[in-house]
Amino acid sequence: MSISAPRGLASSGQKPITEILHPLSAAEEPLSPGPDVTVSGGRDKEVGLTNGTPVETPSPASASVLFNRLHLDDDLDPDTRDPYADTETHDLFVTVDDPKKHVSTMETYITYRVSTKTSRIEFDLPEYSVRRRYQDFDWLRTKLEDSQPTHLIPPLPEKFVMKGVVDRFSEEFVETRMKALDKFLKRIADHPVLSFNPHLNAFLSAKDLNKRQGLALLTKVGESVKSVAGGYKLRVRPPEFCALGEYLDTFNQKLGTIDRIAQRILKEQSEYLTELREYGTVYASWAGSEEELQRPLEGMAGCVTTCCGALEDMSENMSQDFLPVLREYILYIESMKNVLRKRDQSQAEYEGRLEAAVLRKQEDRTPIPAEVEKCQDKMECFNADLKADWERWQSNKRQDFKQLLTGMADKNVTYYEKCQAAWESLITVLQDKQTEDKTSETN
Repeated sequence: MSISAPRGLASSGQKPITEILHPLSAAEEPLSPGPDVTVSGGRDKEVGLTNGTPVETPSPASASVLFNRLHLDDDLDPDTRDPYADTETHDLFVTVDDPKKHVSTMETYITYRVSTKTSRIEFDLPEYSVRRRYQDFDWLRTKLEDSQPTHLIPPLPEKFVMKGVVDRFSEEFVETRMKALDKFLKRIADHPVLSFNPHLNAFLSAKDLNKRQGLALLTKVGESVKSVAGGYKLRVRPPEFCALGEYLDTFNQKLGTIDRIAQRILKEQSEYLTELREYGTVYASWAGSEEELQRPLEGMAGCVTTCCGALEDMSENMSQDFLPVLREYILYIESMKNVLRKRDQSQAEYEGRLEAAVLRKQEDRTPIPAEVEKCQDKMECFNADLKADWERWQSNKRQDFKQLLTGMADKNVTYYEKCQAAWESLITVLQDKQTEDKTSETN
């Protein structure tokens, strides 16, 4: 029996089984370089992994081959789009809204309405409406992570908040969390594999969610990943996944820096807003004691009030729209790294079994066991599923950040336009006052 090694192993300098047993029967295929992210793979030639365009690999014997070929970026040239991309249908729509506060003798918590519309035969009804709390969403994510270990599971907003700093029952906090939970479910519902998970079906349709339901649904892939032979150290991670890991580290560093700076800006804006409001109040009270300067002073107070409102809107946009997206993608990076670690464990298991089988083959000519081929297939599935989700994630990231930065630019333009209009109106008031004073002096 002969087994061909995955291209990821061959491209990183590791020999496939056929080359170990028959050195002249196998040859490596070169990887195509990408223009965006490159790493050294132990060769003179750099191997790259583009943002959203994974390096081509052989197709595994699984359904993920179709999804790995999808190009999901709306900006791609129509001539370069994959024909499968246009045939993907959306038949599962979910919405999270209507938060409600529940108070009991034991605890206080918030539930959200989860509404579903679908035409899938896996559901008994075309529409559902259930109420779920945060821990139910957390249960769903855990189940997806356990039963779909080869896929990237979208992150949830962080559960814990600092007491005394953020009120988790405040309207602003609940609204921000509701939007994050809605995005979490929408990403799962749009995923070509995760959306068919039975745990998601139960989450969306069951009136009373039984959290013990489906405990035996761990896949063989998941069980294998959790029981990797201890003590085996991964030889070399394939270059394309090295590039992926380095990209995540760099991206995480950049997002962390932007998040910290944005937090400082938001704090400074809050302090400035407090001073500005007091500044306007002084002009308003001054106007009451200066009859001749009443109109200019009232105009000044009104101008400052307008600027306060404009700054408040811009700060609210940063705290409720800009910062949550940064936090989501920081958490997304951790999720991606987690899947990458599982992929490495799968490769380590394959290499360990392969080495043991080759030693037995050399000693007593024992045939290569079928478990080695199964491990190879599992690693192939990991590689294909991870790259498909990587491409999907990159496409979503480009769209999200394009929308985020465009919205931020619009908010800043609106802020300065409102401030400019307010100050220009004050100039008109001052000019009118000056004209009146000259007229009164002439008379």
